[in-house]
Amino acid sequence: MQYRRGMPLKRRTVYIDEADLTLIRQAADRRGISSAEVIREGIHLAALTNRSWDDPLDWPTFEPVAKPHQ
Repeated sequence: MQYRRGMPLKRRTVYIDEADLTLIRQAADRRGISSAEVIREGIHLAALTNRSWDDPLDWPTFEPVAKPHQ
C-alpha cells in the first residue's frame, strides 16, 4: 500500500528493537521502498487486526416486495 503524496500523516516517535529494524531495512531494500513505508504498512496491518467488529452496523434492511413464484 503506497501512500499518496499529500495524504495527511501524523509524526510519531517509536522505539524499535535493532533486530526488527534490520528486518525492516532488508524488506524495504528488497521491495525498493523506504523503511518508513514498511513501518506504515505494519502499523496499518496492526490497526486492522485489532479493530473492533462488535459495533452494530447501521445498514438498511431490505424486505421482499412480492412473494416468490411457487
